[in-house]
Amino acid sequence: MAHLEIKQLSKRFGGFTALDRIDLSIAQGEFVVLLGPSGCGKTTLLRTIAGLERQDSGQIVHAGHDISHAPPAQRDYGIVFQSYALFPNLTVGDNVAYGLKSRRKGNAPGAVGARQRVTDMLTLVGLPGIEEKYPTQLSGGQQQRVALARALATSPHLLLLDEPLSALDAIERVRLRSEIKQLQSKLGITTLMVTHDQEEALSMADRIVVMKSGRVQQIGTPQDIYRSPCNDFVADFIGRGNLLVATSQGQDNFKFGQVSLRCASAAHSAATPRFYVRPEDIGLHAITDTPENSFTATVSKSEFMGSSYLVTLEADMGQRKPLVAQFSSNYLEGRPIHQGALLRVSIPAEHLRPMESST
Repeated sequence: MAHLEIKQLSKRFGGFTALDRIDLSIAQGEFVVLLGPSGCGKTTLLRTIAGLERQDSGQIVHAGHDISHAPPAQRDYGIVFQSYALFPNLTVGDNVAYGLKSRRKGNAPGAVGARQRVTDMLTLVGLPGIEEKYPTQLSGGQQQRVALARALATSPHLLLLDEPLSALDAIERVRLRSEIKQLQSKLGITTLMVTHDQEEALSMADRIVVMKSGRVQQIGTPQDIYRSPCNDFVADFIGRGNLLVATSQGQDNFKFGQVSLRCASAAHSAATPRFYVRPEDIGLHAITDTPENSFTATVSKSEFMGSSYLVTLEADMGQRKPLVAQFSSNYLEGRPIHQGALLRVSIPAEHLRPMESST
């Protein structure tokens, strides 16, 4: 049985459809990320699960209980917002204890128990001994850790994270995303997080739900979403890539303009077969070599990205857009690539991946 199950959930704001018949099942202890551009419905879905928005139709089942129409206070979750949402007039300790105090009297711990719980939670998020400080005395990363401690203080069975890292600087964001993932794994708490950052989703999620215009486009592991996007939107939204249109030459061979390539996977039977290639899957060879699926291309632009170079290539492949390749900086050490250079590159047969849908 799924720990959290969403069935045919729909939500409209006037004439705008924010959620369109969403189906989603999340297992106990799973870390699931809702990923998509602004306005795709991911935050509305999270808020509807929390009871902060009311769905127009559909069902929400948590731990076997139908909570579709339950008020937020009767739903067993902790939530962390993008804006921290700490009370500036309360100390850190009182902020963390706030959820404990708001429990029903029969379930609320005593004063000693609450203080101990606050101490335990702050230690858990790496901030021991700051109970008497105020939020304004803390950095953004520290404030978000306090918000996380508050969300976990009541021992919820579901953790909801609404873009918790987007207000932080780049270095703190990378540090905290690792800490959140480690903490979630340690506690085994079922977690649903909203983000528009592809790197966050790929590095943190057990599964990713890609959304667009209120609908689920694809659900899968980070590896599946990245390596096997189901349509053009997912392919374009998750990292960089090359979409190539071909004509069939029979069996596993396809013609891309003047370039013939073999595909190791069975292509879908379409009038114009379409394939997807990640930039890092394009190989670079000596100009005189002729490995399988290789061809020549001219460099039109080269961008240094630190650990790699992003190289834009013009090849006679009959495509509307140039080919984009990514080569390791270490590999290119001593052999700089400049505009106008002629290269021999290849697309290995196993990395020429068929695309099924363009929606």
